[in-house]
Amino acid sequence: MTHTLNRRGFLRTAAATGGLMTLPGLVSMAQAQNITPGGTLRVGLNITPSVLNPMLLRLNSEYMLAEMLYSGLTTLAPDMTAQPDLATEWRANDDATEWHFTLREGVTFSNGAALTSADVVASFTKLLDPETAAPGSRNLGPIAKVEADGDYGVVFHTSAPYADLPVALTYPTAKVVPAAIIESDFDSLATTPVGSGPFRLSQFIADDRAIVEKNPDYYIEGQPYLDSVEVRTFPDAAGAAAAMLAGEIDLLNEIQPTDFARISEGAGIEGLRTPSGRFLDVVMDCTVAPFDNPKVREALSFCVDREAMVELVAEGYGTPGNDTPVNASYAYHADAPLKQYDPEKSKALLAEAGYPDGIEIDLIASVKPDYRSAMAVVLREMAKPGGWTINVKTMDHPSYLEQVWKKGNFYVGFYNMQPTEGTIFNLLFTSDANWNETRWNNAEFDALVIKADATTDHDERARLYAEAQAMMRAEIPALVPCFFDLLGARAEQVMGYEQNPRGANYALHKVWLSAGS
Repeated sequence: MTHTLNRRGFLRTAAATGGLMTLPGLVSMAQAQNITPGGTLRVGLNITPSVLNPMLLRLNSEYMLAEMLYSGLTTLAPDMTAQPDLATEWRANDDATEWHFTLREGVTFSNGAALTSADVVASFTKLLDPETAAPGSRNLGPIAKVEADGDYGVVFHTSAPYADLPVALTYPTAKVVPAAIIESDFDSLATTPVGSGPFRLSQFIADDRAIVEKNPDYYIEGQPYLDSVEVRTFPDAAGAAAAMLAGEIDLLNEIQPTDFARISEGAGIEGLRTPSGRFLDVVMDCTVAPFDNPKVREALSFCVDREAMVELVAEGYGTPGNDTPVNASYAYHADAPLKQYDPEKSKALLAEAGYPDGIEIDLIASVKPDYRSAMAVVLREMAKPGGWTINVKTMDHPSYLEQVWKKGNFYVGFYNMQPTEGTIFNLLFTSDANWNETRWNNAEFDALVIKADATTDHDERARLYAEAQAMMRAEIPALVPCFFDLLGARAEQVMGYEQNPRGANYALHKVWLSAGS
């Protein structure tokens, strides 16, 4: 293929053409870094993992657990490039419609079965089956067919050129499980994980803890370094913060902005901060009143002081949003003047839309993460001068997922960064998106994203994604007031942990505890 690419594109191409191979020399690396294997890492969460089947995950806590228990074909590096996992190399045909992946030999599942191409074919066939209802399956790309090429080769055929397939296959639900399990007892994965990841599940107590132990047969010799990981669930962010400060846990991958400075100043604790494309958005159902009227959505967009939102909700640990899910963390971010706060313009637009006396409406926010409700309250106050009476209603997270998410007409959403612009658009905003919350269903936008996803030319892709972003800023299917840096903390004895801007990758098999811990 001929590519015109920036640095990130070059790295992706290196992976696509087999430039990223196996991972040799890890034992010698460990020796060179004076790594002492062993010990238990204690990780704190405030949203409990409740789904164990890797194809049905929805939450960061579930992603973390699945990443330890399962492997995919590729894994996502902190620079948003695809790295080898079960696949050692991959290559594409000239128009990027056929991808050949070479599998790692000698990999076994936790039930002792050997990994072959049949397991990969069965896993992706199940993932892509609409009846499976796998979250994020749309983000795997336009995969038309998956077939085996011998015992250790797999070929993906796409219905259109798709240059980002190796990156798309890093999606957290794209894990490989034994074909025999899929064919005979798929539902058993809800309680009994069977994967080839670096750890194996030892104990799972809902709403309390999960304990995983080192997989002695993991394909990377010498890893994981830890004997075990204990993932503890706390009822709220305050409980997790208190446990970190008390030395009861070693790692918090998620800290509320209001707690970050205090925790970072704790004895023996290092705060972790990484810029990211993670965002909160205000979801509006574009098919029902009042948000079926574009003028109403535009009116609300003028009620947001975006720079103030960063300070008031993100405590300064973030960047302003401009009503698209793409910020400067993405390769094809298209800069544009930041929308300014103008409540008088909001009132005028509401009058034009048939609401001269303003609008009163309920806004729903989950209590987790805490800054969902904080954003809702700040928006309520900012919008009052613009003719909006917003009644903020909060609810516990399980109830929110069951009753509001993808169902409500006005609520606060929360999303991690995705590896590419196409994957975030296809997750949330195209008409066939898995999580098409806004029901914007704009055919012109869909066509732009499809065309951008298909092109391998950097400049043309940049132009198409820029048009898609401009369309979102104009029609505003959702407000995106600000983006959030990733905030976490580690105890000083925790070594080798690196935050991934994606917010859903943890690589705990690379972590070790310093001597004497």
